[in-house]
Amino acid sequence: MVQYIIRRILAVIPVLFGVSILVFSFIHLIPGDPCSAILGERATPEKCAEVNAELGLDKPLYEQYVSYIGRVLHGDLGTSIIRRDPITEQLKLRFPATVELSLAAMIFAVVLGVPAGVLAATRRNSIFDNGSMIVSLTGVSMPIFWLGLMVSWLFGAYLHWLPTGGRLSTGIELATRTHLVILDSLLTGNTTALRDGLRHLLLPAMVLGTIPLAIVARMTRSAMLEVLGQDYIRTARAKGQIERRVIVNHALRNALLPVVTIVGLEVGLLLAGAILTETIFSWPGIGLWAYQAILDRDYPIVQGVTLFVATLFVIINLAVDISYAFLDPRIRLG
Repeated sequence: MVQYIIRRILAVIPVLFGVSILVFSFIHLIPGDPCSAILGERATPEKCAEVNAELGLDKPLYEQYVSYIGRVLHGDLGTSIIRRDPITEQLKLRFPATVELSLAAMIFAVVLGVPAGVLAATRRNSIFDNGSMIVSLTGVSMPIFWLGLMVSWLFGAYLHWLPTGGRLSTGIELATRTHLVILDSLLTGNTTALRDGLRHLLLPAMVLGTIPLAIVARMTRSAMLEVLGQDYIRTARAKGQIERRVIVNHALRNALLPVVTIVGLEVGLLLAGAILTETIFSWPGIGLWAYQAILDRDYPIVQGVTLFVATLFVIINLAVDISYAFLDPRIRLG
C-alpha cells in the first residue's frame, strides 16, 4: 500500500508541471493588453513600455515562465495589476467562502443523492425509481444561471423568505478566526451570526448542489444495481440476514467506490466552477473574484486563481485515488 501511495504522489508532479505551462501559455493568448487595463485612456506607447518593463512583460516568454514558476514555488502568485495587492493574501481571504459554499453544496448533494440512489436501486422500475431518475435528468440538464436567477427571484424577491446576496446581513458582527462564517459562529457561540449565515448559505448551496445531487443519485443507483446482482448478496440473503443489513453492510459498502470517485471529482468541480453561482448570489469567493478580474483584464489574478484551482483539483483526485486502497483492500498497484 505504501508503494502504491508513493507512486501515485510521484505521478502528480509532471501533471502539475504541465498545468503550470498550460496556464501560463493560455493567459498570454487572451486578447487584450494589461497596459490598457492599467492606464485606460492615458495609455501611450511610451507609458505602456514602462508598464511592461515594470511587470516583466517585455522579456521572452521562457524567461517570464522561469520567473513565474520560481515565484509560485515560493508561494507567490503575483500582484494584482489593478489594485496592486498580493494575490496570495487575497486568495487566503476569499477561498474560505468558496470552500464553505462548495462543502455545503456537496453535503446537500450526498445527503439526498445517496439515499435516493439506494432507494431507486432497491425499488427498481417503481414509481419512485422512475421519478427520481426524471428529477436527476432534469437537475443535470438545468442551466445553473437560470436556476439561480429563478430561485433568487422566487425565494428572495417574491416571497422574501431568504436573502439573495452576501454571507451575512449588514450590522451583524462576527469575530473571524477561520473566515468560515458557520464555523466561526460555532467557535464564538454567536447564534445570531450562525442563523443569519445559514440563511444566506441555503439558496446558493442548493443551486450549486443541484447537478452533483443528480449525478450522485444516478451513480449510486447504477453501482447498487450492479452489486445487488452479485453472488455474495444472494448468499447473505440465504443466510437469513435482514434486508436492511444486506443493503447497508454488504451492497452499499461495496458500491461506494464509484460513488466516492464521483464525489471527489464533483468537489473539485464545485471549487472550480462556482463562478456563476457566486456571481448571481454576490458570494465573495474566488469565483466572483475571478469573474471580476476577467472583466478588468487583471491577468495575474486570473492566472493565479486558475493555477490554484487546477492544482487543488489534481490534489483532490490524488486523495480519491489513495482512498481506494483503504476502501477496497483488493486494490493493489499492478
